[in-house]
Amino acid sequence: MTERTHLTRRGFAAGTIALAAAPALPTVGHADPGFQGWVSQFQAEARGAGIADAVLQRAFAGVTAPDDAVLRAASAQPEFVRPIWEYLDSAVSSRRISNGQENVREQTMPLARIEEATGVSQHVCVAIWGIESSYGAVLENRNVVKPVIRSLATLGYADERRRRFGREQLFAALQILQRGDTTPDRMFGSWAGAMGHTQFIPTTYLAHSADYDGDGRSDIWDSIPDALYSTANYLRASGWVPGHTWGYEVQIPGGFDWRLADETTERSLAQWEQLGVRRVAGRVYPRPGDMGKLVAPAGSGGPAFLMLRNFDVIKRYNNATSYALAVGHLADRLKGFGGFISEWPRSLQPLSRDQVRQMQTLLTQRGFPTNGVDGKIGPNTRAAVRNFQASVGMVPDGFASTAILSRLGG
Repeated sequence: MTERTHLTRRGFAAGTIALAAAPALPTVGHADPGFQGWVSQFQAEARGAGIADAVLQRAFAGVTAPDDAVLRAASAQPEFVRPIWEYLDSAVSSRRISNGQENVREQTMPLARIEEATGVSQHVCVAIWGIESSYGAVLENRNVVKPVIRSLATLGYADERRRRFGREQLFAALQILQRGDTTPDRMFGSWAGAMGHTQFIPTTYLAHSADYDGDGRSDIWDSIPDALYSTANYLRASGWVPGHTWGYEVQIPGGFDWRLADETTERSLAQWEQLGVRRVAGRVYPRPGDMGKLVAPAGSGGPAFLMLRNFDVIKRYNNATSYALAVGHLADRLKGFGGFISEWPRSLQPLSRDQVRQMQTLLTQRGFPTNGVDGKIGPNTRAAVRNFQASVGMVPDGFASTAILSRLGG
């Protein structure tokens, strides 16, 4: 999807993003004069920008009211943050691994050609396909996928925080239709317009989609090779390093300074090794000069990883550590590699959104600013947690837990 432009992806794998409460909307199918007026004005602007009348008529046929289900999805905010191990259990399940391996076999020739043309790992492309749409199975579920034109018009009309996004993506979707790459009746996607087997938003489709079979169009809805080639093309444009992996699971020595695991500081793998950070199971780093960042998603009590350049490239597809780790791990499992060596701390209780806000407030009051109280654990909050932990003699791994909240007096 991007201009996934550093926005979290809004495909089937992305989850939901919190919003202010959306206005009550009529059920799809009941005419809404306000919406119809908005559509008429948008069509006039699109026509002035070169979209043909015939395209507009076909695209908006029957689109007389917004879809309130889109706004419910946009405004949904789960009470509890999902632990990364639960996310990985689902994203890299045994069924997804076996189905993915079958798809690798079925797509042997196109995958080989795509990897040769782009330098991007075919297993990473298939892993993205699996996580984004369960290898296309989700696309057949009309209870999940939605008409992209209506969804984006709904966001452009009624979602205060996504109006600009909705308008921009809606215009791009019309450009796709005008090019003849698909038709309105096949242009289905997520609630925010992420489309096809590997979930591109319209602007990213226009910038990075690729035509594998040479028929003159990039069909990410019905052509698996086109979708996989488009994904590889996007990763290549994002800086994929051919022949390199995404990262390595590592062992951390006793007495390690966990403040170094800040997810931003890069050192060569040789330098990390000098600090005692070694690959699990006695494996070696094939290229000690590669640069890596130390990431411990569950703190000092769970697996740790040295993430390489390609990990950041995967995050361009979806800017979430859990997503990129799932893609990299699923790609490895599709190659036949085993699971992680270290266990996840499954006994830990995740913080709810309200608890995260409470922790952020208490940290700020204690002189460890989080640069906002939003219920989300990002780099600023992790840095504040790490600094607080160090100040009270805890392991400064930056992992937010109920233990931290309790220590803060929450």
